[in-house]
Amino acid sequence: MEKGKGVMGSGRRWAVDFSDNSTALSSRDIRDPPGFTRASVDQDDSTVSRQKKDAESNWKAQKAWEVAQAPFKNLLMMGFMMWMAGNTVHLFSIGITFSALWQPISALQGVGKVFEPYKDGKVELLGPKLLFIALNLGGLALGVWKLNTLGLLPTHASDWVSSLPPAQEVEYSGGGIPL
Repeated sequence: MEKGKGVMGSGRRWAVDFSDNSTALSSRDIRDPPGFTRASVDQDDSTVSRQKKDAESNWKAQKAWEVAQAPFKNLLMMGFMMWMAGNTVHLFSIGITFSALWQPISALQGVGKVFEPYKDGKVELLGPKLLFIALNLGGLALGVWKLNTLGLLPTHASDWVSSLPPAQEVEYSGGGIPL
């Protein structure tokens, strides 16, 4: 028995003939369905790639605006938490206040990293970045306001008494017999 030959001898046992000898209609003979044009199939690859790039740029711009608006939700949540903490100085209110200060500061330090995935030649990121910065500055202002309502900011003259020079004596009074 030779290698490569089957048990049956010279012919293959299983064979499929893919040649079209039928009289059935081919796909070229069938009319296109309504709304379908051959031009849409035969479009240039550059047009399709340009459309994909435009769609990707639109998606990136939309996501950049969503990321820019995200601090607004955090702002509302922090405001509610600060309202629930009250105006007395205790551990919970101080923790909430410093959390309200730290989150915007850390977000402002990472503005470039936040918008890095959306950088594209066609996507304008100035507007989303400015909105992101403005909302985080609003959160920072909310934290500073809470510090002020707790009385932890030195805003009155009595807070700076220790740094004031002693007052000059204007009058001297004495009594009794001088010795």
